[in-house]
Amino acid sequence: MKTLQIKTAQNVNISFTVANAGQRLLAFLSDNVIKFAYLYFVMYVFDFQAIEKVFSGDNWTIQAISILVLLPVTFYTLYSEILMDGQTLGKKLLKIKVINEDGFKPAVTDYIIRWFLRIVDFNLFILLAVYVYADNSRNSELLMVLLFIVGKLVGLLLIVFTDKNQRFGDIIANTVVVYLKDEAKFSDTILEDLTATYKPTYPNVIQLSDNDIRIIKDTFKSAKKYNDYKTLIKLRTKIIEVTGIVSKHKSDSDFIATVLKDYNFYTQKM
Repeated sequence: MKTLQIKTAQNVNISFTVANAGQRLLAFLSDNVIKFAYLYFVMYVFDFQAIEKVFSGDNWTIQAISILVLLPVTFYTLYSEILMDGQTLGKKLLKIKVINEDGFKPAVTDYIIRWFLRIVDFNLFILLAVYVYADNSRNSELLMVLLFIVGKLVGLLLIVFTDKNQRFGDIIANTVVVYLKDEAKFSDTILEDLTATYKPTYPNVIQLSDNDIRIIKDTFKSAKKYNDYKTLIKLRTKIIEVTGIVSKHKSDSDFIATVLKDYNFYTQKM
């Protein structure tokens, strides 16, 4: 399997396993099953023939209702990846996730780019449909079928033949889909997953070194696991002693977790 090597701002090397074409295809098919299940449910619940009779002659209203029904399917991938931290239900099932090429969470704009460029990766034939329908030749129907097949294969072929298994949307958005069996490697480093809106609390954390943070994180994880409150108190006291930080947290655990995140925030910005 292909791997993605990332050197972080803290000079920590991380190796992610890139999701292969089979995993991504299965996730894609799983998501489509969910979409079709939704459409079937909507068709079953709503009698669209009855709606057409009620709004007979009002094509605008009928079209508006159709668009509203299709919105959840149309934007499914976009809102799923934004709300589920780089995953759809299909990706979650296959244990794969979208990250950016630096190893961190993509920005909302990255997700939007990936979603919008699906028209190239999976629906390229749509861009050529107008031309084909305008062609009255005998071979137009055959050409439409070929365009449909090729259009659906563009994304898959790019995933197979690119170095990082990226479709066109990934390449433009600088994103990669990785297999989450390597997620443990991420948690074992000094890195923390920060949101785009994260605001730091303790600027003095920059007085600590990478090695200090690594020791703090390892000790913190161990103390939390075994509910070792004495160690948490000692760790908090030592951090305050070294950095001169005035704690704004009553909880030792919350204070140390914030220190780890703040250190990542400031060092990532450097």
